[in-house]
Amino acid sequence: MSLPVFDVYMPTSLQDAASFLAKHPQTKILAGGTDLVPSLKQRLFEPSYLLDLKSIPEIKGIHDLPDGGLRIGALTTITELAENPVVAKHFPVLQQAAETVAGPNLRNVGTLGGNICLDTRCYWYNQSYFWRQSCGFCLKKDGTLCHVAPGSKQCWAVYSGDTAAALMVLNAVLKLVSDAGERVLPVADFFVNDGLIRNRMKPGEILAEVIIPGEVRDYLGAYEKYRIRGSVDYPLAGVAVAMNRTNSHVGDLRIALTAVNPLPVLLKDPLSLFASSEELQKLASRTAKPLKTSASTMEHRRHMIGVLLKRSLHKLSDLESSW
Repeated sequence: MSLPVFDVYMPTSLQDAASFLAKHPQTKILAGGTDLVPSLKQRLFEPSYLLDLKSIPEIKGIHDLPDGGLRIGALTTITELAENPVVAKHFPVLQQAAETVAGPNLRNVGTLGGNICLDTRCYWYNQSYFWRQSCGFCLKKDGTLCHVAPGSKQCWAVYSGDTAAALMVLNAVLKLVSDAGERVLPVADFFVNDGLIRNRMKPGEILAEVIIPGEVRDYLGAYEKYRIRGSVDYPLAGVAVAMNRTNSHVGDLRIALTAVNPLPVLLKDPLSLFASSEELQKLASRTAKPLKTSASTMEHRRHMIGVLLKRSLHKLSDLESSW
């Protein structure tokens, strides 16, 4: 499959990029391109312009904040994130999520911003034009029917990013920049429960950086992921957990799920159920609503959410005993 015809614009500053996007709002933003380029080849997108962000230094790198938190440029590669010693020591859930993304070659190119803004995926959507045409297309692209849930007016394509769940349990926020200015939005509020709409990014906005507050520094963390192969594949289910202790008691517990809904989801009030691992697993399974968007069955993916959560809690329990 070949790429469609388009022009590429390479700005050297964030303001230059925002100005170009304001003039050409239908432009697709290119960071690492590990998700976008295959989609272009499948003719899921045929933009007139690509806005290549690689030459903008201000949205790269991992920087310490005075409160102990981190400011991470959206163009920071997944490899940089996975191999950074500060992230590994003080924000381990994010490091673990990053090191499970795809394989080494893709992590070297893929970016944190791209992983957060990952397009939703579905067995009926991520196919060639010829394949999609034979099925009458779908609600997400060129058609009017959701093959996953016929009769539904909502697209059920699933969000399959790894880092967003980890950032949610770390209470991270996103800085979005446009020609009109900038705004800050919590990662937990960024996503929309619709595979077509996906997120709350406005036309003309660019994800510039991720900010992790110092209050979650040194939280115990675990990320567990289920996929068909041990590397490269997107998750069929993923669980991120972050926890801290106060006076020998668990003071905070945060759990997020990914790859089982059209958006990554935070569990509601998991600390109240922490005394019972079984109750937490039941809550996670109820929250997960996987449909037939992949090769795996819905029941198996829902079951694996409980398994992954149990593994994560056991991992954190082992870390607690070493305190």
